[in-house]
Amino acid sequence: MIVCLCHRVSDRDIAAAVQAGTRCFDVLQDDLRVASSCGCCHDCAREVFDSALACHAGTSSSDTVQTP
Repeated sequence: MIVCLCHRVSDRDIAAAVQAGTRCFDVLQDDLRVASSCGCCHDCAREVFDSALACHAGTSSSDTVQTP
């Protein structure tokens, strides 16, 4: 599914970034430019990122570190 329409970033793109080692949402934003234009996708992008991070780490999303 497309998460960020402005930059055509999908949930698969976010999952691939996590698989490649991205562990910080700010870094994800810099690398993929997700949630960096209009901001409408920020919450969804954050949820997808947290979910991908939890799956990669083998923990629930409530165990991931949140950035402000």
